[in-house]
Amino acid sequence: MASTGLAAPLTSPMASIGVPREIKRDEQRVALTPDGVRELISQGMEVRIQADAGLGAGISDDDYRAVGARLVSREEAWAAHLVVKVKEPQPEEFAFLRPDLVLFTYLHLAAYPEVGHALLEAGTTAVAYETVQLEDGSLPLLAPMSEIAGRLAAQVGAHLLERPHGGRGILMGGCTGVRPARVVVLGAGSVGWNAARIAAGMDAEVFLLDRSPHRLRGLESYRRGRMTSLVSSRSLIERLVPGTDLLIGAVLLPGGRAPTLVGEELVQRMRPGSVIVDVAIDQGGCIATSRETTHTDPVVTIHGVQHYAVGNMPGAVPFTSTEALVSVTLPYILVMAGRGLLEAVTDRPELLSGLNTVDGAVCHPGVAKALGVAPRHPMACLR
Repeated sequence: MASTGLAAPLTSPMASIGVPREIKRDEQRVALTPDGVRELISQGMEVRIQADAGLGAGISDDDYRAVGARLVSREEAWAAHLVVKVKEPQPEEFAFLRPDLVLFTYLHLAAYPEVGHALLEAGTTAVAYETVQLEDGSLPLLAPMSEIAGRLAAQVGAHLLERPHGGRGILMGGCTGVRPARVVVLGAGSVGWNAARIAAGMDAEVFLLDRSPHRLRGLESYRRGRMTSLVSSRSLIERLVPGTDLLIGAVLLPGGRAPTLVGEELVQRMRPGSVIVDVAIDQGGCIATSRETTHTDPVVTIHGVQHYAVGNMPGAVPFTSTEALVSVTLPYILVMAGRGLLEAVTDRPELLSGLNTVDGAVCHPGVAKALGVAPRHPMACLR
């Protein structure tokens, strides 16, 4: 797409912020709340909201108008200096990508390489929520959605285990004299811990697996109910999975593709009516038989095992998810728009790891590996 003549996004403040309506299937979240809009406008910025962008999250156009937002067309929202979204651009939005645009959203380019190639071809500067990483290794912009996805994973799994929904007819917590469901959670990050905690709260028998003894040790004091934490290994997974009622995949490699921890032959050994919830599907999935599904058609049965692998699980609760997302993204939007990206990374150095593409180059090593291209150092991308 031809340049619109906007100020260079890397070195100059970005006076306009655009929020397009999400068009990914079943995606009802929106990238800014009225409270967030009001804060940005108070700092002298123009906020353009595409008409009806917030309806799925319970936010009307009038709610946005009341705090000073401009209600605009899709084209006008995308023409802003900084475009803030929830999910990666869809193919019909690729035409809006351009060299003088900064895009701030979840990208997951390892799982969606066609989006990565479109960003590179357009020369767009793209900052991914999921790779913004603090010095301690935490992912502040992924954390709230991971928490929600983990809690949903246990909730969805319990539902699918019921016989009317295709499951084995097992109650998560069992009852007097009857064993509870066995739940295995792969990964003890934010997704896995929340999934395990909710499942244990339902009185299920929970095994939480992670490769890091340090991580498991740190969670030990918070462990409740029938939860056992174990250092993960191939042999342990092979022993546990066949007898598992609910298997939750919750592994993450920032910027990279999730490793396959459970092969197809192991899925074949699971009992008919068992359930897999692969939350890692956003990064390609960690179960060999997982295929991305949607909220409208969320379950695929393979080898008699129900697979739930919705690529935007928090979209099922868009009100909660939108509020949680904006609470963590807004400070970064303020600093990027107010100071320009080059100064923003000085104030918020974790934004450097969020840089995925700049001017046709890939700036994140994990993303570069997934896309099969050579990475550039993020500071070199900005200068």
